[in-house]
Amino acid sequence: MTTTATEPRPASRKRAASSDRVSVLYDIPGPKARTRNTVLTVLTVVLVLFAAYWMVTKLDEKNQLNADLWTPFLRADVWVNLILPGLVNTLSAALVAAVIAVPFGFVFGIGRLSEHAWIRRSAGAVVEFFRAIPLLIMIFAVMFGGSAVFGLTVTPFTAVVVGLVLYNGSVLAEIVRAGILSIPRGQSEAALAIGLRRSQVMRMILLPQAVTAMMPAIVAQLVVLLKDTALGFIVAFEDLLNAGARVLPSNFNNIIPAVIVIAIIYIIINVMVGAVATWLEKRSRRSRKSIVQPIARPDLPTAVEGGVGTPIP
Repeated sequence: MTTTATEPRPASRKRAASSDRVSVLYDIPGPKARTRNTVLTVLTVVLVLFAAYWMVTKLDEKNQLNADLWTPFLRADVWVNLILPGLVNTLSAALVAAVIAVPFGFVFGIGRLSEHAWIRRSAGAVVEFFRAIPLLIMIFAVMFGGSAVFGLTVTPFTAVVVGLVLYNGSVLAEIVRAGILSIPRGQSEAALAIGLRRSQVMRMILLPQAVTAMMPAIVAQLVVLLKDTALGFIVAFEDLLNAGARVLPSNFNNIIPAVIVIAIIYIIINVMVGAVATWLEKRSRRSRKSIVQPIARPDLPTAVEGGVGTPIP
């Protein structure tokens, strides 16, 4: 006689899966470990509060907390004429550079995995060359080399964008290569065994999985790209840092408050970029899980093993 076990409710299944994930990742802390973690957390909070208090005290001693140094940020003309135009230039340079650097990274990252030696070596030479040169030197080379060697008039915006694309695109190429190599080799071999071409294997099997695995690293590099736009300060690029560290202090003599406000703006932007990337990563993982869900066979009885229905032969 064949019997069928009752399938647990979804909530129970989620709790069981959650407890399994926790026990696999690390041992559940005991009483001593929980006490130690609590003590370390309290000490960390106390140290952070002490550091913040010490910083505020030092700023007050140097008269950097005076109201007249902070009131310029309450004026609309300061934001409209200085900070917001600098922010727009920063975001514009970062957006243009990111739109070009990401395809650059994918093309050269995949090129480094090519079966053709001349493609693989050429892509590797480009990536290693631009990854080894400091970004500031590349910005200088584009800015002044373009006019000195080719007779071109290069704007600071162009110099910053080209430098960001070459450097960050090379780093992204290594991220792409590592992400593709992280996919188990058996998947490629199985796809080739059923008759898929290597280009189809890359497009249909490897890249969709690698993108999800690479997403945190790609976003981290895009955050670095956004912050690297501040290096345009050295070629008089009118970005957010230029407005906060050069123009504002020259008018109001408030360099410390200006730098603090500009740093807060950078933090807010980077946190927003990270939040968007986290949402994209979760959505990508959910879409992958929905694709690989097993098809139910109502004609077969099932037994429950760890909350997952398994056909009984």
